[in-house]
Amino acid sequence: MLIIVLFSLIPVTLLLTFSYLPLVNMIIYSFHNWNGISPNKEWVGFHNYVLMFTRPEYFAVFVVSLYYFFATFIQMGLALYFATVLSFNVRFKNFFKGVIFFPYLLNGVAIGFIFLFFFRPEGTLDSLLSLIGLGEYTQLWLGNPDLINISLAGTSVWRYMGFNFIIFLGAISSISKEIYEAADIDGANSWQKFRFIILPSIKRIVELNLILAISGAIGVFEIPFIMTGGANGSTTFVIQTMTTAFEYNRIGLASAMAVVLLIIIIIVTLVQRLLLRDKEA
Repeated sequence: MLIIVLFSLIPVTLLLTFSYLPLVNMIIYSFHNWNGISPNKEWVGFHNYVLMFTRPEYFAVFVVSLYYFFATFIQMGLALYFATVLSFNVRFKNFFKGVIFFPYLLNGVAIGFIFLFFFRPEGTLDSLLSLIGLGEYTQLWLGNPDLINISLAGTSVWRYMGFNFIIFLGAISSISKEIYEAADIDGANSWQKFRFIILPSIKRIVELNLILAISGAIGVFEIPFIMTGGANGSTTFVIQTMTTAFEYNRIGLASAMAVVLLIIIIIVTLVQRLLLRDKEA
């Protein structure tokens, strides 16, 4: 027992120091007016929370998350499709697995700079459109407020699809081959195998990925921050929180925004789990 405690002491200490202690401090800061520098913190109670919900600019940025929310369904659909196809005997399937999963291994900052060149005027995307005779459709992909969030959400799909793909592929690979053999004997086609064998077998994995994807859509930060810095209507809730904290030095208000984001993610996760549990019952 003593050995277990000693081996657990260091990771538990690190967890408390770098996870739970900052969380407690964040909650405490959210009830204060503090610039992050002064040793004095002014107690304001729920003023920061009231301010956040009564000032549209602090909460309206959640609209941007809807682009990433809808993109998650495209991302999961593509990941499930490729995982299903590559789970069967396909030529060069290992090569295609690597191609699909590789973007997830790249650093988010690197991806941001790559797609800055991809979307810039006369960049990669415009050159490809001109090459195939669609040059008249070139746009200011990161300068048009009507297109910028679609472009950023598309970048997010490209990066994170590999994560969903590898999870789906692992789940599909765990299905017994005897089931497929029985389906072949019964004359089942590919669609019927997917509908009646693969999808029911990986239902739990699909639900898990859906929860992770929606939580990620609410808390998206890396790609829009690197590529646009939140310009042209691409500010997400997390970028707004960071700006409030480190540009305007309103640590108390930013902490309240972070607490609300955490609560929303917890509520979304609990609601999804309750709905899925009721459906199962």
